[in-house]
Amino acid sequence: MTTTELYTTDRKRESLIEESILPTLITQRPIGWLGYAWIWIGIAVIIATYSLGAAGIGGGVDLATVIVVIALANLAIGALMLLTADIGTEHGLSFAVYLRAPFGIHGTHIPAVSRGIVAAAWFGIQTYLGALALNGIGAYFLGFENWVLWYVLFAIVQVVNTAMGIKSVERMASLAAPAIIAISVWMYFTLEGVAQTEGINIWTFEATGEMTLLVLFIANMSFWSTLAVDIPNLTRFVKVEPGARSFFKRNRNVLVAQLVALPVMQALVAGLGAVSFIATGNWNPIEVIQGEGQGLSLVLLLALVVLAQWSTNNSANLIPSALTFINLAPRLINYKIAVVLAGVVGTLCFPWQILNNLFVFLGYYGAFLSALGGIMVADYYILRRRRLNVPELYKTDGQYRYAGGFNWAGLASWFIAGGVAAYFSQYAFIIGFPLGLVLHLALMKMAVLKAHPQAEIEAGEAGEGGDYLATSEGLSWVYAGDGRFARMTPEQAQGRAVGREDL
Repeated sequence: MTTTELYTTDRKRESLIEESILPTLITQRPIGWLGYAWIWIGIAVIIATYSLGAAGIGGGVDLATVIVVIALANLAIGALMLLTADIGTEHGLSFAVYLRAPFGIHGTHIPAVSRGIVAAAWFGIQTYLGALALNGIGAYFLGFENWVLWYVLFAIVQVVNTAMGIKSVERMASLAAPAIIAISVWMYFTLEGVAQTEGINIWTFEATGEMTLLVLFIANMSFWSTLAVDIPNLTRFVKVEPGARSFFKRNRNVLVAQLVALPVMQALVAGLGAVSFIATGNWNPIEVIQGEGQGLSLVLLLALVVLAQWSTNNSANLIPSALTFINLAPRLINYKIAVVLAGVVGTLCFPWQILNNLFVFLGYYGAFLSALGGIMVADYYILRRRRLNVPELYKTDGQYRYAGGFNWAGLASWFIAGGVAAYFSQYAFIIGFPLGLVLHLALMKMAVLKAHPQAEIEAGEAGEGGDYLATSEGLSWVYAGDGRFARMTPEQAQGRAVGREDL
């Protein structure tokens, strides 16, 4: 098979195709290692991160140990993210489109939209917190307070920024991240000063709690189960070297962000929450400093809040949510409409109410997403060996139709593993991930693959799977229009791809 031979999808006329969920070409991936690291620095600064550090202190763990455990937990989840990240770097696929493989072309909507709604809800939460900060800035400079108005304005600005595409998101992150780091360091010294005035040494302080290090470790892993599953939404835009067969060479621009930026920044931010709790009993350092601050220092603090929410929302919430909504109805929803829809859904989730039950919210969705991560790793690495029949992902009557568009093995594995993990929510990740992995493998091998053969699996077992790889072969999956796909080199693909210009 030549690299430019066309693979044809069904002519029910591209009912599963929309420009923004087509595979990204190698030449359409603008983010380098530094840009991707900036994005992750912004993602790490969210309100719940502060509470994770405080929970460790309240549980009787000293500050140094809390920081080390949180850093190690995020190093572990960052390493697991590398596995799912390869779906984006190898094939250029979004999370929801890839899920058509383990769940079916219709079955994908159940886990994908669930994740999309969670991402939209987080957009609402982050926007609400940013609106409160903007309200404080407005009160200081204008003598005007109306958080609802600031909420609407802030939401619109973020939606417009994200709708402008991934380059705009990266530019925002590169501006916000250095400021976030600088202000976070300033916050630490401010909080340490508060503790000193109370006669407290933050490094020797110990509360009388009973939290185990294992529970703290798992809680921090579960925290990022969201992006552990849908990280292809971002890595499909990270620069790759054509023909990079080595996993680490292919994903080298991902490594620094997920193995350095994430654990270091997450430990720093959680540490701020811990120090705030030690000094005042309040895990939210923003509230603590806002209560005591005035003038320029207060404005700088509130600016941190706005930048942190904005940079997180673009990449961690609006893009993942939008892509799942596009996947739900590709003929009706394009990227820009989907971003707006994500913003509306996030607001309708009443985020100010979710904040009152934040840890219940985190626990249950973390359980089901950890199970989803196990299923993805089992399906992509163990069953398919990184090979995907990408044109069939966009076909209504192809191999991923399974039974009426649903793969019962993937869905059953997800419901069972996610349900068990939710029942033992304190240990959700170490239960949900392996249980989802094992169940999916067992059910696929025992029943599904016999009834629904998968071309890439059979080719891989025969040692002939090269036709189902992309970046490793120096090629991109190119949509040529009229339901046709081809694998092309960057030179061949120049000017021949349909779509993908706006994202």
